[in-house]
Formats: sequence, structure tokens, C-alpha cells
Amino acid sequence: MSEGYRAELLVGLRRFVLAARTLPGVRRISLVGSIVTPKLDPKDVDVLVTVTDDVDLSPLATLGRRLKGHAQSLNRGADIFLANERGEYIGRTCQWKECRFGVRASCDARHCGQRPHLHDDLDAVTLGPALIECPPVTLWPILDIRSAIPADLQHFLATLDGMSDE
Repeated sequence: MSEGYRAELLVGLRRFVLAARTLPGVRRISLVGSIVTPKLDPKDVDVLVTVTDDVDLSPLATLGRRLKGHAQSLNRGADIFLANERGEYIGRTCQWKECRFGVRASCDARHCGQRPHLHDDLDAVTLGPALIECPPVTLWPILDIRSAIPADLQHFLATLDGMSDE
């Protein structure tokens, strides 16, 4: 059962990576969190995306919502963490389709709506510079595995070799 969750999470991740890598301003896509460990039943997929300062986050947030929806259909989650090219954590993609100040009273972003689709809830979540610089697995633009990973993830990475858009 739990292997099925891992496999299905990886299916959603594949769709995300193949689409996100084509977006202007996306510089690197990496994996962090429980999906890179041998944990049999990861609660989510955590993706770290490095972006340029001027990137339009709307398309990336849309892809993130699709991945999150896929994961939620499995009673799991997904987060798209964002870093800039200077190696600084800047937040996550916004979970809301309509992202502007005042739309959601429950938004805990520090600067809600200031940069559309940037959820800078740095009081709740932050990633350290070491993790941003050297994530366990970088998927794109160059595959780089920096830690021991489970067999299913190894197989998944082998299917990404060449990154065809099929």
C-alpha cells in the first residue's frame, strides 16, 4: 500500500518536473524531505525550485497546485519551496489561484500579494542555506544525487534521464 503512495507521488512529481523545467526563470529543480529517504510512507513531496528574481511565479504556482492536488488525492501533500539564485530561501508558491492582498484573510504571507504567487511565510517555514546549496537530489538541469536514496527513487531518476517530454 505505502509503496503505491510513493509510486503515485513520483508520477505527479514527474509531470511537475517535465513542465516546470520549461518555464522561463526556473534555474534548478531539486528534491528535499521524506521522499528522498527510505521512509515507506512519505507524507508529501517537497520540491525546491531555484528561480530568477524576475520570474513570473504564476505558471510555477499553477504546476504546484496540480502536484498538490495529485498528492491530496492520495491523502498526501506537496510543497514547492523557492530559492533565489543567491541561495536565499524566499518562500513557497502560493496555494491560491487568485493571489493578491486582501483576497484571503487567512493568508500568513509576510507580503501577501506584493509579489504574485510568492507565499513568503518565513515565520512558519524556512530552509537553511546549506540545504539550498546542496539539496539531497537535484533533478534538473543536471542530475546530482548527494545522498543514499531508495530504490524506487533511483528507478524514477533513471526514467528522467534525458528528460523526454513524452
